[in-house]
Amino acid sequence: MTKLSVNINKIATLRNARGGNIPNVLKAALDCERYGAQGITVHPRPDERHIRYADVYDLRKNISTEFNIEGNPIPQFIDLVLDIKPAQVTLVPDGPDALTSNAGWDTLTHKRYLQEVIAVFHQAGIRTSIFVDADEEMIFHANETATDRIELYTESYASGYSKNKELAIAPFINAAKAAVDLGLGINAGHDLNLENLAYFAQNIPGLLEVSIGHALICDALYYGLENTIMMYRRLL
Repeated sequence: MTKLSVNINKIATLRNARGGNIPNVLKAALDCERYGAQGITVHPRPDERHIRYADVYDLRKNISTEFNIEGNPIPQFIDLVLDIKPAQVTLVPDGPDALTSNAGWDTLTHKRYLQEVIAVFHQAGIRTSIFVDADEEMIFHANETATDRIELYTESYASGYSKNKELAIAPFINAAKAAVDLGLGINAGHDLNLENLAYFAQNIPGLLEVSIGHALICDALYYGLENTIMMYRRLL
């Protein structure tokens, strides 16, 4: 069964818009777990515009499901991850001015750097995942970094789903097959939602985990958080 990890960045964005501690990010994470989330994902950025580094420490002390920290492995981020020691770190090549993650790694160009960073995390006993496009060449080179998993960047699938879902998913099926052949675990995320998630999960071999934040939190405004998490879980 594919696990659902809930990205709670949007909860922090709402809190930060007003100041104070409403909504409470830690309570929201614990509620997500209680309602069936099998993991909690955060993506702290250097400007702390949503998840703050202090949030990451609070979450680590309190959540009981898998903790996944995403981010660009700049020194500050590496230090945070080594201090927290989450179950998984997902390496994402987003610049400090990026609104959201918008591309996977060029794992050929950055192979040596990724090898060095991943070796540091492995030494600390932390599972690693690399954010990649649905590109078999990039997956081949990702495997040479010694990463445990890849996370397929699914924006192109999500944007093409309503036009031609078979065409949209085709490169992801090929990419997943290549990853499975190499022995890599497969995660996925970005713009997956109630409309397109089931088809993706049914067609991607070896899919271990999806990380969903923006769509899930938006759906929760209409359906409630508990019901929304159950709806996503049913699709998986």
